[in-house]
Amino acid sequence: MMSRDYTLTTGAKVAEDAGLANPSWYRPQIDPSKIRPLMEKSDARAGRDAVLWLGFMALFAAFALVLWPSWWSLPFWLAYGVLYGSGSDSRWHECGHKTAFKTAWMNEALYQIASFMLIRNPVVWRASHVRHHTDTIIVGRDPEIQAMRPPDLTKLMFNIFGVPDFVTSLSRLFLHMRGRLHPDEATFVREKDRGRVFLVARIWVGIFAATILTSLALGSMLPLMLIGGPRIYGSWHMVMTGSLQHLGLAENVSDHRLNTRTVLMNPISRFIYLNMNYHVEHHMFTMVPYYHLPALHALIRHDLPAPEPSILTAYARLWPVLRMQLRYEDAVIVPELPTGAGPYRTEVEALRPHAVYSA
Repeated sequence: MMSRDYTLTTGAKVAEDAGLANPSWYRPQIDPSKIRPLMEKSDARAGRDAVLWLGFMALFAAFALVLWPSWWSLPFWLAYGVLYGSGSDSRWHECGHKTAFKTAWMNEALYQIASFMLIRNPVVWRASHVRHHTDTIIVGRDPEIQAMRPPDLTKLMFNIFGVPDFVTSLSRLFLHMRGRLHPDEATFVREKDRGRVFLVARIWVGIFAATILTSLALGSMLPLMLIGGPRIYGSWHMVMTGSLQHLGLAENVSDHRLNTRTVLMNPISRFIYLNMNYHVEHHMFTMVPYYHLPALHALIRHDLPAPEPSILTAYARLWPVLRMQLRYEDAVIVPELPTGAGPYRTEVEALRPHAVYSA
């Protein structure tokens, strides 16, 4: 069992001394002429999806308000909440990569909107996500590791309702408002960007304060149901899908097939999630827009583990491994590769003897 320091302040030096930082990642050998068309961005396609997302949110909110306070409003609040509290996560992600729209300002506009919905500072999280892709699940380097080992199963279950994540988001918001960064954030946020971090936080606190005051003045919780509240009651889909990206897989490797998971999902979840269920493919070819990920999957599937056939199947395979990690922190799922695929690197040997092989 190895010692793990997940902090970016001291753990980073451990990773760097071990030669784990900024690894050279495995990529399938594919003709570049087949990849280039998949990297083409489209304002029309991304715009259509953005209009559908915002339009459905407006429609569900309208029905919820008209039917309030009847119980008939509940399904509309739930639908609005998922699009706000979960759909914003994938829009934040794609526009943060600047791959959704061809036009730069469109990516930036939607990125800022989605960041506010998630209470994720757009400056901090852009830098955080760059590091996540550079050092995916490298202990001490990746600021976006969802669950440390041994896993806190109680926290993971509570996070279905977004509570721990929401509390962390609020605490960081008020920290930034006071002109401070978390020590881990200070390791990857550039000095010249810190003023923007604090400015954004102060503007957001003003908006949330105005929302709370409006709610008090009206004697109604409706303003909070529309702004801020969905970050709690609508985040369950984001947690359900996002937890499958890397949880239960290997740490400190340089092959995304070992630390990232692709899961086949239904069309509604794929719309909310913007095809991020093709997550191995996304990590291997980050500049491919979300609407081309199914085609990318078809192109390189011969070199990837078989995707999980459903969300339920993925969790059925994941849960026993999380329980095993309570006794053996090094227990991980090692997906089987198809015949003819490029072999895993020698680092896969370090995952034994607690590897759980998944066909």
